[in-house]
Amino acid sequence: MLRPRSGPRHACRWRTLLSKRAEPRGNLLQTLRRGMETINFIAEHPGGVSIAQIAENLQVDRAVAYRIVATLEADSFISRGTNGNVFLGGALLALAASLEPQLRSIAEPALRALAEETQATAFMSVARGMDAVAIHVAEAEAGLIRVGYRIGSRHPLVRGAAGIAILAGRPEAPNDSEDVLQARRDGYSITRGQLQRGAVGIAAPVHFTKLKHSGLEASIGVVALDDLDTLKVAPLVIECAQMISESLAG
Repeated sequence: MLRPRSGPRHACRWRTLLSKRAEPRGNLLQTLRRGMETINFIAEHPGGVSIAQIAENLQVDRAVAYRIVATLEADSFISRGTNGNVFLGGALLALAASLEPQLRSIAEPALRALAEETQATAFMSVARGMDAVAIHVAEAEAGLIRVGYRIGSRHPLVRGAAGIAILAGRPEAPNDSEDVLQARRDGYSITRGQLQRGAVGIAAPVHFTKLKHSGLEASIGVVALDDLDTLKVAPLVIECAQMISESLAG
């Protein structure tokens, strides 16, 4: 069976990076918590929010909300539009980008174990725009023939198990395809020959419970020839994705 990786809690680094830059002087714990709540609140409103709404959400005076906004804005964690509404800022994109190397580090031993147990090529993919991109690959040592999957391989989210699994990890949307709906019901996606003739892909979404507003979306999967035992492999893929999700949750 696959076993979770022990060691440092890498998921904490997102909060650490944020707190190092954003915390003002004074009551650090309370102010930091309010800053984090403000970022999460803004992330839930793509059209932006007003300072009055932030104050209401935090249950503080507008003057306090204004100081929190000014502090976060000074380091580009948030920005203000011409109408005065507050949006997420560019510094959060840099933080999201820094998560990928950590994600690979956390996933690497689990992917190796998954590849050996399934005798297939295991991979982790992330969403970049409208594409799924492989950021880490592990191959089983045994076996004469395997399906190759290069790091950096890119394909549309709507094709291939990796992309469909990422879409299935998102909230339900009116334009979801039947493949996405089925993957959301099953907990994994399975595709045959969509990206390479004779290849079968199985993938499950990674759920970023504590990093849901980081902008990072990922899936774990395997790809092999058509004789892959999908009934046996699918639970192993789901287990691996859950393990990585739990590691990130800390």
